[in-house]
Amino acid sequence: MKHFTLRIDENLLRKLHFAAAYKGRSANSQILMLIKRHISEFENLYGVIELNGR
Repeated sequence: MKHFTLRIDENLLRKLHFAAAYKGRSANSQILMLIKRHISEFENLYGVIELNGR
């Protein structure tokens, strides 16, 4: 796993924590779920992202 720093507005972070807890997830798990969903939607529209061995 890689680490990633995110700068985020305090109110947005508090809302993220609320939404994640509502779904029984940690904020980290919620962010990962949202990123995976976005990548899936992107690939459905534009094709699979090829990383060329990365």
